[in-house]
Amino acid sequence: MTSGMTDGDLLRELEPVAGRFLDEHLEKAKPWNPHDYVPWDDGRNFAAMGGVDWEPGQSRLSEVARVAMVTNLLTEDNLPSYHREIAGNFGFDGAFGTWVGRWTAEENRHSIAMRDYLVVTRAVDPVALEQARMAHMTTGIASPDGPQLLKGVAYVTFQELATRISHRNTGAACGEPIAERMLQRIAADENLHMIFYRSLTAAALDLQPDPMMQAITDVVTRFQMPGLTQPNFRRNAVILAKHGIYDLRQHLDVVIRPVLRSWNVFERTDLSGPGEAARDRLSAYLDELEARARRFEEQRERVLGRRDRSERRKVGARV
Repeated sequence: MTSGMTDGDLLRELEPVAGRFLDEHLEKAKPWNPHDYVPWDDGRNFAAMGGVDWEPGQSRLSEVARVAMVTNLLTEDNLPSYHREIAGNFGFDGAFGTWVGRWTAEENRHSIAMRDYLVVTRAVDPVALEQARMAHMTTGIASPDGPQLLKGVAYVTFQELATRISHRNTGAACGEPIAERMLQRIAADENLHMIFYRSLTAAALDLQPDPMMQAITDVVTRFQMPGLTQPNFRRNAVILAKHGIYDLRQHLDVVIRPVLRSWNVFERTDLSGPGEAARDRLSAYLDELEARARRFEEQRERVLGRRDRSERRKVGARV
């Protein structure tokens, strides 16, 4: 294939591939209902609380778990923006159109289940949660460059895997079996979505090696999580990184590197000048990211070490 293919040309070439991966996804995806993970008979209802909307003592979750759950929920809430972006790249025809609708429906269940859980168990202030939802969805998110098929499929591959890791680790941090099962179920969905996009990107890489490699490099070097525009996102992201929900090491070793290996990025022999230059730039960036991850880990260890010493001194003083 020539490097002058339009997105329309590429979509037509990839249509059979998308159809095959869509069939695989539908075979693997198991039906599930959000309400199966919501303890409706919990008894902690509005009337039992004397008409009080919420107060912090009602939450069963730690502060870290609550921040992580709300951050993940608000990210899922922004689905209309993501739907617009993916539809702009794929369109609404054929297997791509079916995928857009199916993916949107599956993603919508995530926010339904998480919000129901948080509200029914009175784990968060429902008023503050709704205010944050409104602010985040009003701001929305959009690619600064507009619809771009190659960058789009590369980005969602990494993003879906990153979201899976964040959900899974949040479930473990909750220390509550219902929340953990719910977030494991959501993480399983995200993994199947990642597999679809990863497979599609691999096919596009075979069709257009140089442009796809350039797109992958651009996405990796400029990657930002889709929740960036939500209130207090940067502060909350720091909290999650400090407590191992999602940090630079996980981003590099559990998300970026495994996906690049699956595409044989550094073993490919079908790249020419532009693609090779992009791959070199990607390699340099991964070295930089490794150094940053190591510095963050060292800093976190120093902070934790100081806290441990402080706690031991407090215990010694009490004794």
